[in-house]
Amino acid sequence: MPSTTLDPVLATKERLVEAALQLFYERGFHATGIDMILTKANVSKPTLYKYFDSKDALILAALRRRDDFVRRWFISEIEQRATSPAERILALFDVLEEWFQAPDFQGCMFINATAEYAQHNHPVHQASAEHKRVFGQYILTLAQAAGAVTPKELSAQILLLMEGAIATAHVSGPALVAQHARKTAEVLLSYTTTSRQDSLNH
Repeated sequence: MPSTTLDPVLATKERLVEAALQLFYERGFHATGIDMILTKANVSKPTLYKYFDSKDALILAALRRRDDFVRRWFISEIEQRATSPAERILALFDVLEEWFQAPDFQGCMFINATAEYAQHNHPVHQASAEHKRVFGQYILTLAQAAGAVTPKELSAQILLLMEGAIATAHVSGPALVAQHARKTAEVLLSYTTTSRQDSLNH
C-alpha cells in the first residue's frame, strides 16, 4: 500500500486528519498525544478543537479516511491484476503481499483500533467493524460471481485467511505469509466454486 506524506498546502482540517492518521498508524491511538498531532500538522490547540470536539472525533475522522483509501486501493489493485471473480479472490493475496513488503507496514489499522478500543459499543470499535463488514461485502460479491455453492461460507473463509495473514505478517514478519494464504485460498476455490473448476479445465 503506498504511503502518504503530509502535504503542506492542505487545508487545516485536512492536515489535522492526515497528521493524525499517520501518527495513529505508526504509533497507535493511546500512545499518540494531541500535542504530537498539533506539531505534525502545524496547527494550534484552539484550531484543533474548532474542527474536532475530542480526540475520539479525530480518531473517527482518521479511520474514515483510512477506510476510504484502503478499500479504493485494494479493489483497484485486485481488479487490475485479474478479470475473473475467482482469480480476483486470489489476487487479493498478491495485493496483501505487496502491502506486507512496504517499509511502513504496521498491520491493519482497524485491527489495531479494536485492540485498543476493545468495547464493542465504542464508536472507534464500531467504525473498525464497519470497515471489515463493507470489505467483506466485496469479497462476498466475488464469491457469488465465482459460482460458489455457499458464497457466504467461502467469503468468510477468505476473510479469515486475509485477517490471519495480516496478523501473522505484522507479528512474525511477511516472509511467505501471503503465498501460504493464497495456496489455501486456491484449495478452497477448487472445492467450492464451479467457475474456478471450469477455468482449471480450460
